[in-house]
Amino acid sequence: MTGSSLLTHWYFHLPNFILAAIMYTLLGRALLGLIVQPDSENYIWKAFCRLTDPVVAVVALVTPKATAPVVIWLFGFVWMFWLRVGLLYLFLVLGAVPKAAT
Repeated sequence: MTGSSLLTHWYFHLPNFILAAIMYTLLGRALLGLIVQPDSENYIWKAFCRLTDPVVAVVALVTPKATAPVVIWLFGFVWMFWLRVGLLYLFLVLGAVPKAAT
């Protein structure tokens, strides 16, 4: 039942999953940034940076230039959260949110 619901409502689950993955990767980058140097050669740090750099670039466009990078990453986290809330609201308004199985 759950598998068929997932495939049936892919239009809701896929964007929500992608936004959640970006959101939590930004949070991970902010936390990892507290203990790793910005120019580190660590492959995990590089992966976090590579995955989140497009979102960070968009957030940096509307953020003052004097803002610390970790603040930009956290702003990105908050923006992704609100995009997910907006997506849920949009699907609620359209009546397209998957119903809970009983």
